[in-house]
Amino acid sequence: MGTPESDRVAKALGDSALAGVKPGETPTGEALWAAVGRTRGVVEALLPGIGFLLTYTVTQNLVWSLSAPLVVAIAFIFARLVQKSPVMPAIAGLVGIAASAGVALWSGRAEDNFVLGFVVNGLWVVGLLISLAIRRPLVGVFAGVLVGDESWRGDPATRLVATSATWLWLGVFSARLAVQLPLYFAGQVSALALAKLLMGIPLYAAALWFTWLLMRAVYRGREQKAQ
Repeated sequence: MGTPESDRVAKALGDSALAGVKPGETPTGEALWAAVGRTRGVVEALLPGIGFLLTYTVTQNLVWSLSAPLVVAIAFIFARLVQKSPVMPAIAGLVGIAASAGVALWSGRAEDNFVLGFVVNGLWVVGLLISLAIRRPLVGVFAGVLVGDESWRGDPATRLVATSATWLWLGVFSARLAVQLPLYFAGQVSALALAKLLMGIPLYAAALWFTWLLMRAVYRGREQKAQ
């Protein structure tokens, strides 16, 4: 019979795509595939960027290049409506794509299609750094809210693991900026689009996987101590 804490963990995490993963288990392609939403999640995340990359590489035309991901995003919305599946993820994707396209159209520079992405990554870097500086690692805060654990900072093991996972995510967002910003300033639009694709879903899936394993392991350890 589990403790109240383990029951909260099970309830909060039971429906996750990685719920069946065991702490320390070697990552597999199937588990990572599930973590990013399987075929639909990957297609909806990658296809707009691929559309921009291919169109720009072939045409070097700003309007056509920006139109390609917009058309793809709108198609995703219609597909979800037809299949009667949740449409908000596709709408959110369209809003983000449209906002980025608007910035590029306003400036007349194709590379500015990626500016909002830089802003988002930069905000995450700042937020993660602040959370580490004030000794409230953001991953721990999120995990604490998710499982209803208000005492996580009082447990050294949980705090250490949360800090390590927060540094992991800081590395992900920092790496994106370190690689992509030089390409942006050099005006290498195709290379920038390719870098964004490669550093999007793959890095996200890997970071999510290891964060899951770290936090799940520490909570199971606390459960075993409480028994």
